[in-house]
Amino acid sequence: MSSSYTVEIESAVPAPRLFKAAILDWHNLAPKIASDKIVSAAPVEGDGNVGSIRQFNFAPGLPFSFVKERLDFLDVEKCEAKSTLVEGGGIGVHLESASNHIKVESKAGGSVVKMTGTCKPLAGVDIAGESEKAKAAFTGVIKGCEAYLVANPDAYN
Repeated sequence: MSSSYTVEIESAVPAPRLFKAAILDWHNLAPKIASDKIVSAAPVEGDGNVGSIRQFNFAPGLPFSFVKERLDFLDVEKCEAKSTLVEGGGIGVHLESASNHIKVESKAGGSVVKMTGTCKPLAGVDIAGESEKAKAAFTGVIKGCEAYLVANPDAYN
C-alpha cells in the first residue's frame, strides 16, 4: 500500500530563482552548501530534460550512500517537476517505489514550495515515521537554498 505526504515551505526568494537553484541545479549546488550531507552529485544520463537521471552521493553515517532520481516531468515556466527514485535510497531494501512532485509558486514577497512525496514500501516493511524524516530533509534543502540565494543576490537570476 502506497503512502503520501505533503509539505509546504514559505521562502523569501522568488519562485523562478528558487526553482532553478533547489530543483534544476541542485546537483551542482548541493555539494557546495550541504557538503556535510551530499559529498558529490552529477548527471548520470540525459541533458537535464525529462528522462534524465542524476545521482547524489551522501556522506558517511547517513542512512543511504546514494540515490539516483529520474526526472519524469518538467515545466520550467510553471516551476514544476516530478521525479522518481530509481536506485539507492532504500529502493529494493525498504521501498518498492518512491516519487515526488514539486511546485514552486509565487507569493507576495517570495514563494511557497509545495512537495508531495509518494512511496510504496516492500511487503512487510514498516516505514512509519519516514515521511517526517523526508519532510525535514526536503525543508532543509529549501531553507539551505534560500539562505544561499539571500546571501548571493546575483546567483540564479
